[in-house]
Amino acid sequence: MEKLLKKDYLDFISHTDTLEISGVKLPILKGRLKKNCTPQDFKTERTTMWSFPERGTWATHEYNSKFRGNWAPQVARNLLLLYSKEGDTILDPFVGSGTTVIEAKILGRNGIGVDINRDIALLAYDRIIFKCKPDIEKEGKIKLYIGDARKLDKIKDSSIDFIATHPPYAGIIRYSNEKIPEDLSNITSPNKFVREFIPAIEEFYRVLKPNSYCAVLIGDTRKRRHIVPLGYMVMREFLNVGFMIKEHIIKAQHNMKGTRERWGGTYDFLLIGHEHLFVFRKPEK
Repeated sequence: MEKLLKKDYLDFISHTDTLEISGVKLPILKGRLKKNCTPQDFKTERTTMWSFPERGTWATHEYNSKFRGNWAPQVARNLLLLYSKEGDTILDPFVGSGTTVIEAKILGRNGIGVDINRDIALLAYDRIIFKCKPDIEKEGKIKLYIGDARKLDKIKDSSIDFIATHPPYAGIIRYSNEKIPEDLSNITSPNKFVREFIPAIEEFYRVLKPNSYCAVLIGDTRKRRHIVPLGYMVMREFLNVGFMIKEHIIKAQHNMKGTRERWGGTYDFLLIGHEHLFVFRKPEK
């Protein structure tokens, strides 16, 4: 893991106004923010069915809405409110555009974000340097790293209070276009993805405090018109590593991109319209 420093970001913004990720151009904000950092009329979810037809746009979330594959800020906010408290240390080992650590900062949690793609880690840095006062009383402190979720070598054993992440899977969205061979988003085989993901699960277990929680959002896919239950395949490996399952939440998908938006006519299969949000607990020894 390599810590991302302010000088790295300053060098980045000196020659970058937009960043293209997976075919989508995203603006670089450079600290500009002209809106409140807290959502209006937000309510914590109380069932195992979550649906957010309209993405949240508070803080810098609006500028991440086109980042393909990220989760809605309502998901991150719900998880942080349900499974962490102020002052806790939150880890997102697939930080992406920074949704989880943005919410951690706003809610007074300290955050650690890791991404294997340097450009994406810099994008997350760009999204967390806003100032919210007097909108919020106490901001959490955020650290960002370039690194592989399967080797969290800068994080001590049993030091993390909560893990919340949405990993890329099954080659649906390739964030590095194979320029980074270790990038899990480039793996198109579900079985190979699961095998390669196991070391990350073992690292999650190592760094998480006993009796604390790890939330993972992952979907299924199709091969030759048949469903591949990738979510359950990943769930099984979490259980094999030693986690216990606390909750299984079904999250509805909205505004889906990619090949889904070209689907039309009649097919002999149903379109996948949900993802699995698993909340695991690391038990006491």
